[in-house]
Order: sequence, then C-alpha cells, then structure tokens
Amino acid sequence: METAERLKRWRLILGAESEDRFSKMQGSDGGGLGLSAEELMMDQALAAIYNQTSSGGFGNGPGGRGAGRGPSNPQITRWLGDVRTLFEQDMIKIIQADAVERCGLKQLLLEPEMLEQMEPDVGMASTILMLKDQIPKASKESVRGFIRKIVEELNRLLADDIRRAVTAAINRRQHSPIPSASALDFDNTIKNGLKNYNPQLKKIIPDHYYFFDRTTTSAANKYTIILDVDQSGSMGESVIYSSVISCVLASMASLKTRIVAFDTKVVDLTEKCDDPVDLLFGFQLGGGTDINQSVAYCQQFIEKPQKTLFFLVSDLYEGGNRAALLRRMEEMKASGVQVVSLLAIADGGRPYYDTTVAGRLAALGIPCFACNPQMLPELLKRTLKGEDLTQFQKELEKGNK
Repeated sequence: METAERLKRWRLILGAESEDRFSKMQGSDGGGLGLSAEELMMDQALAAIYNQTSSGGFGNGPGGRGAGRGPSNPQITRWLGDVRTLFEQDMIKIIQADAVERCGLKQLLLEPEMLEQMEPDVGMASTILMLKDQIPKASKESVRGFIRKIVEELNRLLADDIRRAVTAAINRRQHSPIPSASALDFDNTIKNGLKNYNPQLKKIIPDHYYFFDRTTTSAANKYTIILDVDQSGSMGESVIYSSVISCVLASMASLKTRIVAFDTKVVDLTEKCDDPVDLLFGFQLGGGTDINQSVAYCQQFIEKPQKTLFFLVSDLYEGGNRAALLRRMEEMKASGVQVVSLLAIADGGRPYYDTTVAGRLAALGIPCFACNPQMLPELLKRTLKGEDLTQFQKELEKGNK
C-alpha cells in the first residue's frame, strides 16, 4: 500500500483533529491529504459516533457530542443510509452497535424509519428484544420485520445442516430408494464412491447415491430434545440462536422438541415453535436466574431417558439452589439422558459463564461447550448418536486457539 493511502486511512481513523498533522507530513510532497468526496462522507459518518469533541455529530449519550441537541429522525436515517453505502457489511454492524452504545440511540431503534435502514445483526436484535415491551404500536410490524430478517439469515446458515445431522444420527442404518437432497447419506455415498475418484476432475463420481429413510421413525421410537434456555439479561444472542434451532427441530417428524425459558420463573414456549419470531417474542429478557427450578420442571418430560437429549443453555450463574441444581443434573445423566450444557455465547461463539459451576458439571461427566453456532449441527449429530463428546470438545478447544 502506498504511503499516501496509508496516511488517508490513519486520518479517517483518527478524525478531523489530526488533519493539520497529516497535512504537514504530506507537505513536502505538495499539499494535504486530498480526501475524495466519498472519503469525506466516510469521515463525517464516523465522526458522528467516534469524534468526542466536534459539534457536528448527533449523539447525546455517553461519548456523544452536543448534549440536548439530538437529531431529528431523518438525520439519523440519512446517516444509516450513508453507512450502508460506504462500508462493508461486517463494518456496518460494528458501527451500528457503537452508535447504539455511545450515542444513546436505543429508543430510536423502535422507530420504523430506523429499522428499515438497519443492517440485520444478531446483537442488535437482542437489544431490540430487551426493549420489546416499550415498542409503540406504530413500530411493531417494523420490529417484527427486522427480527424476521435475522431469523431467515440464521435459517439459511443452520437449518439444512441441522436436518441432515438429525437424519444421519437417527436413521443411519435405514435407507430409501426415494431421492431427497435433505436426506442424502453423505458418509455412505462418499465411502462407496471412493473407487470412482476422478484425478483429472479431482472429484468423486458416485455410481449410487444413498438416502436415509425418513418414514421409519415411529412415535414410540422418537427422540425427545429439551432445550432449557436462560432468559436473563446477558443471554440475548444465545436466545436468538436457541429459538431458530428449536423451530427447525420442532419441524422434524422424527423428534419431539420442547423449549422452556426461565429466569426466576419458568415459561413453556413449546407451542410457539411453529414460528421462530413468535417464539422470540415469548422470551422476556432480563431478571434473575433460578436454573434449578427450571431443570425440575423439565424433568417431567423425560419419558424414555435413553432417547432424551437435554440441553441447558445458560451462563450458569445460579441465583437459586446451586447444590440442588448439581444433584438434579447428576440424576438426569445417571438415568441415561444425554445432558449437555451450552454456555452463553455472543456472536462468533465468545463464551461467558460461571467457571465454578461449569467445572462441577464437567466433573460429573456433563460436557460444557462454548460452541460456535455453526458447530451446533455437528454437536447435535454426535449427541444423538450417543458418542463420547470429549473428543469433540477437544476439537472445539483446538479450533478456538
């Protein structure tokens, strides 16, 4: 990268106050930095959030400028439009999140004009869900539309992989002559097709495709999956992923899926699994935590322990009876239930949790995963197969280093 280009980038990072210094650095080469019209727009868009001293911004929250001189809504929507035009998608999400945090825009998120301009983002969606009781009537449809965008994006990322993982685990010995892309048995198709590897194309050309039989799972042999989801304030992004996954699982005839939400109270949301947006709006983010009470509630749905998977999705900060919680989890595992603790995650799988409780669960042989959402289908498949998850945990830890 040329020196002039580097200086321009640093000038955009450091803001207008650095203009004189950078101009002097360039002086011997004939003038200032000469930001283009687009770069000047980028500078103004960034200054609205990150410039702590200039009076040209729109924030009046922490880090904002000109307290009491907040913008009209059209100014903010124009700013969002500029940001979406000028920056790449990953950067847009960071800038939007910083705008909410630094400039006190949480209430403005509930205005239809704002939501129409926002780039879908899991972190932003969790903020909106925490404010959902304050949503004015005029904004409710826009809010649901924004949340639905997030749900559809996550569905594209996860749904097919989850269905394949479940099908591969449950019907792995039974095949059907009826072709179905979602029921393709990749392992057998590849294994039996290795003899047809074409070195020129660098591809396997199978002479036969294997498909799982999706009709052979009787009601008596169905697996039960219970997701017990912490809805305390720190769990926003985990709640969103859990809701999408629950709805995908609930749509599969080979499974019985139940989703329970808890803070200091327990709410059964299973009936809302037909629509992930309705399910998300059933959560009440915020409040304390009584994990033990929720686990006790879930235990009544364990009919066949050997065919039950129990996922506790929580940061494990227990506000109830910790000793009773550990006893219940131990009893559940001893009965034959596959018990897994999914630790609270932010976008990208960054974990935060009570290390003491996690350590006690691990000592009981209950795996505690800080699992990137994209790895959940693989975790689900291995759990359904009854595999020892120790190796998978090591793979995850290795991948996170």
